[in-house]
Amino acid sequence: MAATLKRAPARRPVQKRKQPRTSIIDRIIAALPISEAMLHRIATWSITGAVIAGLGTFAVWMGVPGAIGVAVAEGVGRAGFRVEQIEVTGLSRMDRMSVYAVALDQQSRAMPLVSLEEVRTKLLKYGWIADAHVSRRLPDTLLVHIVERRPTAVWQDKGQLSLIAANGVWLEPVRADAMPDLPLVIGPGANEQEAAYQRLLGAAPALRPLVKAATWVGNRRWNLTFESGETLQLPEGNAPAAHALIKFAEMDGVKPLLGKGWLRFDMRDPTKLVARRPGEETARAITDPTDADSSDKNKAPKPAVIEAKKHVGVMGQG
Repeated sequence: MAATLKRAPARRPVQKRKQPRTSIIDRIIAALPISEAMLHRIATWSITGAVIAGLGTFAVWMGVPGAIGVAVAEGVGRAGFRVEQIEVTGLSRMDRMSVYAVALDQQSRAMPLVSLEEVRTKLLKYGWIADAHVSRRLPDTLLVHIVERRPTAVWQDKGQLSLIAANGVWLEPVRADAMPDLPLVIGPGANEQEAAYQRLLGAAPALRPLVKAATWVGNRRWNLTFESGETLQLPEGNAPAAHALIKFAEMDGVKPLLGKGWLRFDMRDPTKLVARRPGEETARAITDPTDADSSDKNKAPKPAVIEAKKHVGVMGQG
């Protein structure tokens, strides 16, 4: 009797395990030079910050009474969201402690109760501060960036010296023995005319380094005092004053007037120059040397004349 052969059952093909697919986000996170623990902390603060903002918005939307809102905010502060550090950037001249004092002048230091806009408004009351940017960095830091004004002149009024910025903004007192190398303007309201005075000097730049101070007279015109001791009286109005100063620069460039023993020059009538020497009771008219000099067409104008003429017409009407 023939033996019956039994076939062994066919083997099932072995299935390969599927490799877990890595998402794009996982690959980006793996490439970051930040530890996993740090990522968890960042995520925690982000979520917490979002929750705080959400609670504040919800409280306003629901009309939660102020006392309850403050209580919630104080609770958040006790949880660690409280101002403990202040980082200030942008300061060069202003006292840093003044900024700290403003930032800490709060009814509560709980982060949700610190009004960033109120801090900024208080900072802008300081003359040195042209602008301020205030923000939070959770959990415990206020960031304050200051944009300072630039000093442009020294203002003397009633015996007091002050540093001022553009448009006459008061910055701080100045000691007479520590005067900065800046233009000096003298008299009531002279600080508010600082920008106009700078434009006036720009009309005759050859004279700028020779001017020691400028006195604002009667709230209407300038008297310039030169380093050599003379005073030049200018007419009222921006344009007449500029043209008179340019004419004086031209005349001084052709035939020097400064440092020649004169006491006072009067150009309140911009069509003529009247001058007086020390000890003389009467003034004398000075002939315009540029008229005679202009007849010599082959003679080149002196540098002071050229420089002054370049600025004719730059001043607005006064």
